[in-house]
Amino acid sequence: MNNPAELKAEIKRMMVENLMLQSGAEEIADDQPLFGPDSLGLDSVDALQLVVALDKNYGLKIPDPETARKTLQSVNTIAAALEMHQRKE
Repeated sequence: MNNPAELKAEIKRMMVENLMLQSGAEEIADDQPLFGPDSLGLDSVDALQLVVALDKNYGLKIPDPETARKTLQSVNTIAAALEMHQRKE
């Protein structure tokens, strides 16, 4: 398993590639909200693409909207979910 900083950098690269973001991975703060006011400005289509990408790249299944809302708040929350998922394996 990567160290937390590498994992977060990987998540940001995945987001930029999968969501075709205008900003580069290095411009995304670990704790920046992904949705809502003062956020990266992602929408529900982006959320769906993120869920698919997390499953494809890491085998992380996000079963319902409530879990997605908690998991996809920021790069930090995605990294935490991935770390928990990999501990369970």
